[in-house]
Amino acid sequence: MANPTQNSAQNSAQNYFRKTEQGDDLLKRERKKERAASTAKTANLRELRLAKEAADKAELEKQQAGRPASRKRQPRAKPTPMLRLTY
Repeated sequence: MANPTQNSAQNSAQNYFRKTEQGDDLLKRERKKERAASTAKTANLRELRLAKEAADKAELEKQQAGRPASRKRQPRAKPTPMLRLTY
């Protein structure tokens, strides 16, 4: 028969490692949930931003449609520069 103290130590070590693995699995599941929540939040915010940009663009086009076409300004004729005469 095996040594009872060695068997007890092995059982204790196995229990310890089993608990740490369960803890790791729990952490992995939590991280996965957090990532999924973050991804969903980001997607929702992106949809809202794109919808707002589309509404802003439509409003701008609507405002520009009511205005007459803008005329291009004619550039002003620049006055001739003064000549500096030296004696």
